[in-house]
Amino acid sequence: MSARHRLEGQIKVALPPQEAFTLFTPRGEERWVDGWLPRFPAPTPDDTAPGTVFETSHTEPTTWVVLACERGRRISYARVTPGSRAGTVTVTLDKDGDGHSIVHVVYDLTALTPHAAGELRQFAAEYPAFLRSWQEAISRSLRP
Repeated sequence: MSARHRLEGQIKVALPPQEAFTLFTPRGEERWVDGWLPRFPAPTPDDTAPGTVFETSHTEPTTWVVLACERGRRISYARVTPGSRAGTVTVTLDKDGDGHSIVHVVYDLTALTPHAAGELRQFAAEYPAFLRSWQEAISRSLRP
């Protein structure tokens, strides 16, 4: 069994890409992810600047680094959850025909321990449901 999984999927967001993009920034995810409270160890006026480091602990302590950013279009992160998994997360936004966004989400993760390999296999199996939960949470956050 592989200890590395590349997972791809997409969701739809009822905003144009320029607006939807902010939902996938470190601070923007606070709008729709329960318990998401990024902590920045250094002052960070622009949380999308490549090299920005932040930590989260809403499910398990994880350190993130912004790898690349094309505002309104794409953002990519490195992430490390000590003793569990490491890899990258890339979010790319495209305009669809009705002015909304198609959001492509790619997780490329490697398990760091044999136990974590089993957890990662389960995450991979549940990835479509994971992305559906993103779409539902984002839709709720956009309701007036």
